[in-house]
Amino acid sequence: MRLKRLHIRYYPPGIILDYEKGGQQRTKSIDFLDLTPDTDVNDLLADIRRVEPLITASRTDQVKALIKRLQDKLSQRDERKFYLFKALQAHILPLTNVAFNKSGSSFITGSYDRTCKIWDTASGEELHTLEGHRNVVYAIAFNNPYGDKIATGSFDKTCRLWSTETGKCFYIFRGHTAEIVCLAFNPQSTLVATGSMDTTAKLWNVESGEEVSTLAGHSAEIISLCFNTVGNRLVTGSFDHTVILWDVPSGRREHTLIGHRGEISSVQFNWDCSLIVTASMDKNCKVWDAESGQCLSTLTGHDDEVLDVCFNYTGQLIATASADGTSRVFNADTYQCVCKLEGHEGEISKVCFNPQGTRVLTASADKTARVWCVRSSSCLQVLEGHTDEIFSCAFNYEGDTIITGN
Repeated sequence: MRLKRLHIRYYPPGIILDYEKGGQQRTKSIDFLDLTPDTDVNDLLADIRRVEPLITASRTDQVKALIKRLQDKLSQRDERKFYLFKALQAHILPLTNVAFNKSGSSFITGSYDRTCKIWDTASGEELHTLEGHRNVVYAIAFNNPYGDKIATGSFDKTCRLWSTETGKCFYIFRGHTAEIVCLAFNPQSTLVATGSMDTTAKLWNVESGEEVSTLAGHSAEIISLCFNTVGNRLVTGSFDHTVILWDVPSGRREHTLIGHRGEISSVQFNWDCSLIVTASMDKNCKVWDAESGQCLSTLTGHDDEVLDVCFNYTGQLIATASADGTSRVFNADTYQCVCKLEGHEGEISKVCFNPQGTRVLTASADKTARVWCVRSSSCLQVLEGHTDEIFSCAFNYEGDTIITGN
């Protein structure tokens, strides 16, 4: 093995190693999920060298410099305020979803008008309109971190794969017998997973456009799905109250996660693939061990349905969004509620962390989005201007731009 180059990754903190083995170019990452500005760099470097043979003595100064850059990034105070930069009349009918590419230089919007549009973030210019679906475009995604492809899932029962640069449709994935309501690329951008009201999920080959496998096991609609960061496992959440963990290469069911007493609304892996969090209409979230499928804890406290849930980048915090108009942040190690975010006057349908994990963004039926401080539980900013329910929101990779959609 020969190390060729090192790259820094700010969120979550880590370094990427490009190396050669057996004549093939390969990549691996070293994650620093517990890194703080006070971490002893020399001790950390010694730990790395004990387990990673690619980090030789000649590379130690370079690695040390990268770790210090990560610490400097973590030390930066985040006191920015957001202002209305562009108000885009994106579609002739309401939006269904919004999403940034990895760099935040462009974003996409899906709509009831049967199209998906690609936008330039800085100028607000519409770059492409992706036309062809015969019904609502409900689920959308970039193939981040690459960002050169977009997948759209529609109520017309198909998924389409598009070129970001040209707007050309590469493939139409046909096979579902009901509406597609969720989708995701694997991290390697070789597969697209689609979840449907027909109770199945399907895996599609990005290169060939062929169906790879059908994941059948749920007895009701699949409403949410997520790949782990390695890309070898997929989790699906269903209205049948269960969550299924799948082995991607074989298409085999590994575990059925049983315990919720209501429909599943959202599922997500943490960064190191060790945990799964699920949200349900039963007013609770659950944390599961991704290896054994065992429930580790039930996160309680909401008075109404939990509509969304997510980890922060490092997987140390969990945020929830509820129809009771509140959001909560839990410690993913202790499962304790560390803050309750109160102030919205309607249900909260979407929640996400900024990349630094210091802020929470919520989107509500009260026509506002709010930015919250995790440490103090205080509302830092109310983002106003929409004339209807906000159902989707997102930070860009740097955490300095927000998009909200209604």
